Amino acid sequence: MKKITEALALVLFILNFYVVSGQTPQNYIYTSSGDLHTIEKMITREDIGGVQIVYNWRALEKSKDVYDFSVIEKDLDYLTGLHKKLFIQLQDRFFEPQARYIPDYVLNDREYTGGLVPQFDNPGENKPVGSGWVTQQWNPAVQMRFQKLIGALAKKFDGKIQGINLPETAIDIDMKKDKTGFSCDRYFQAELENLKFARSVFHDSHVLQYVNFFPCEWDNDHQYMSRLFDFAYKNNIGLGGPDIVPNKKAQMKNSYPFFNQYKGKLPLVAMAVQEPTLTYKNPKTKKPFTKEEFVEYAVNYLGVKIIFWSVESPWLRDSK
Repeated sequence: MKKITEALALVLFILNFYVVSGQTPQNYIYTSSGDLHTIEKMITREDIGGVQIVYNWRALEKSKDVYDFSVIEKDLDYLTGLHKKLFIQLQDRFFEPQARYIPDYVLNDREYTGGLVPQFDNPGENKPVGSGWVTQQWNPAVQMRFQKLIGALAKKFDGKIQGINLPETAIDIDMKKDKTGFSCDRYFQAELENLKFARSVFHDSHVLQYVNFFPCEWDNDHQYMSRLFDFAYKNNIGLGGPDIVPNKKAQMKNSYPFFNQYKGKLPLVAMAVQEPTLTYKNPKTKKPFTKEEFVEYAVNYLGVKIIFWSVESPWLRDSK
């Protein structure tokens, strides 16, 4: 009996070592607000540390300077009661034609020049031309309002939530028809400014930027990618992305090599396995990637500490 007890203690020690040393990433569930009660069985699994929830700008600012964070408060209270953590994704870009989820005053007031511009293609989503929108962060008037929202969120939730992440850097707009003053350099600079501001107001919760591609850039030919990673490293900012796809060629020409280069140097690397990610197949097996294959690549190559899993992930379905 003593030998069995000692062996069990050794196993537990080894498991704890890997968790503490970061070899085993934390599992979070990725979902939308309002879905929590329907997936409670998943959330309460012992191997789930928390939930990443997407909140759009319009849902949080009902009119100019009138903020309503009751939905976040409700979700936070619910998860806290389950001893789980909350990660907020603040969404300013959308992937459906009818999704214009920014406040009416930003859409309509002249100084914001419409607030949104159409995306004629959504990288990785395989959706038709004209199927989404992105907020004009390069417009200083729009950016100021977005940053004010971030500041209000920090005042209310800093230290209470696990972290906040800004959405993916990839956009694809028709630059020839643009009349909003867009340029790739201005867009890149605006993304850095938003990130710097978020870090300045969130002191205790993680600040995370999703990064996958930048407009006008391929293989770091504008040094957007290298500059972002250096900026994050120097400013205690985490990085991540919406898709873990082992060795995918497009990502290997953009963000993935930098995740590998900065492995262990950033305060947090957190990435997602979303619904489209689940459709990719391992070229060797000709089958969709397994959980183990996602995790192995995420940990060993990308240095991921948290994985945000879609509720459609096969290994979670038994929890429904």
